[in-house]
Amino acid sequence: MGFVLGLTGGIATGKSTVVKTFREYGFPIVDGDEVAREIVEIGQPALTAIEAEFGEEVLLENGELDRKKLGQIIFSHPEKRQVLDQLLDPFLRKAILAKIIASKQKSRLVVVDIPLLFEAGYTDNIDEIATVYVPEDIQLQRLMQRDDLSEVEAKKRIASQWPIEEKKEKSQIIFDNQGSIAETKAQVVAWLKAQQYI
Repeated sequence: MGFVLGLTGGIATGKSTVVKTFREYGFPIVDGDEVAREIVEIGQPALTAIEAEFGEEVLLENGELDRKKLGQIIFSHPEKRQVLDQLLDPFLRKAILAKIIASKQKSRLVVVDIPLLFEAGYTDNIDEIATVYVPEDIQLQRLMQRDDLSEVEAKKRIASQWPIEEKKEKSQIIFDNQGSIAETKAQVVAWLKAQQYI
């Protein structure tokens, strides 16, 4: 049975660099965002539940979810975002756990990439947690640059997640991403070697 490493970080802390490194070494990645997209595909019960709650206007003509329309609704009405999160949570949790269990049968190490690992309470299904870390001031600069946001907009997005310092404190492993991509990758490879996964 494989070891389950939960991987988290904050928006724009560089988690994708770390995920890519694990992927290059052939370890299975359970990607929370990917699963969230899969559960709302045509024919999935989660999509039926969204339609029942938000009405047909959140569907495209071909029956697919109109992400743009749904996004407009939940971003202009925070209480509706909460409704959507609560609605999708059981479907998402079930799908993520199923993928973790299946991957554990096949690999000594499974990486579970969930941005809101702490916030959504996935810590019980994880053996250890790694946080991709940069201090909040660097996170703010990177987010403003990456998404072309004003400081106010960027701060709002950062504030919607747990503070990165708190995630760092609650994690067993820290991948510090303040340096170059090569330096971050080297930390991941060093950890894999130390644990004798490579």
